[in-house]
Amino acid sequence: MRDLGLSMLLSIYVFAFLPSLYAEPAGQHEVHCSRERSRTAWSVIDEYLLPFVEKKQYSLPEACRLNPKNDMFREQEQKKEHVTAHQWQCPYCRKMFRSEKFLDQHFDNRHLNLLNYSRDRCLADVCGALHCDYYEKLAKSKHKKKKCNTLASEKHLHLCQSLARTCFPPEQSASSRQLNEFFLRQFCDAHDCKKGVLPFNRGNGRYGDQALYIALFIFVCLILFLFYLGVYAYQSDLNKNHVKLKRISKPKVH
Repeated sequence: MRDLGLSMLLSIYVFAFLPSLYAEPAGQHEVHCSRERSRTAWSVIDEYLLPFVEKKQYSLPEACRLNPKNDMFREQEQKKEHVTAHQWQCPYCRKMFRSEKFLDQHFDNRHLNLLNYSRDRCLADVCGALHCDYYEKLAKSKHKKKKCNTLASEKHLHLCQSLARTCFPPEQSASSRQLNEFFLRQFCDAHDCKKGVLPFNRGNGRYGDQALYIALFIFVCLILFLFYLGVYAYQSDLNKNHVKLKRISKPKVH
C-alpha cells in the first residue's frame, strides 16, 4: 500500500512538473503585436504615404515608426510566396498552405524566433493614427462616415502629430517641411472632430494615376463604340436608300 502511494505521488510530480522542463521560458517568444493589423497599416503607408515621400526623394529617419525597417513582420511579408490562387509557400521550410491565414499561423508557430520584436516595431500600434479601420471599409466600398468619438480622436490625433514631427521634422529641410504639412492634411486632420474631413483627402499615390488611366481608357472605348455605331447606322441607311432607288428606277417590262 505504501509503494502504491509513493507511485501515485511520483506520477503526479511527473505530470505536474515534467512539461515545464521542456517548455520555453515564459514570454521568450511571446509577441503582442497583430500581424493582420500591421499588414493593414503597411498597406495604408504604401498607398497613401510612400509614393509622395518617394517623389520628394526623402528618406524616412530610422527613428520614424513608419520606416519599413521598423515593421517586425516586413521581412516575412516580403518573402511570402503566393504560388497560385489557393497556395501559399513558406520561404523558410518550403511548406505549402491553402491560404495566407494558415501561412501566418505557421509563421507564428514555427518561425517566430526570426522576428526582431524590439520596442516600437509594431505597426499595429499606429493603426489608430493611420485610419486602418476606415481603410478596410474603403476596400469593401463601405466608407460611410461614422460619428466622431472625441476622446478616441484626440488620442489618435496626438499620436498622428507625433508621427509627423518624428518622421518629417519641419526644421530639417524644405522637403521634410512639405511632407510634414502633407502628413497632417492626409492623416491628422481627419482626427479633428471639428473639421469633419475624411482621411486620405490628398489621394492615393500608388493607384491614383492607374485609376485615371483606366477611366480614360474606358471613356475612349465608349467614344469609339459610339462612333462606329453611328457609322454603321449611317451605312445601313445608305444601303436601304440605294435599294429603294434601284426598285424605283427599274424599267417596266411590257
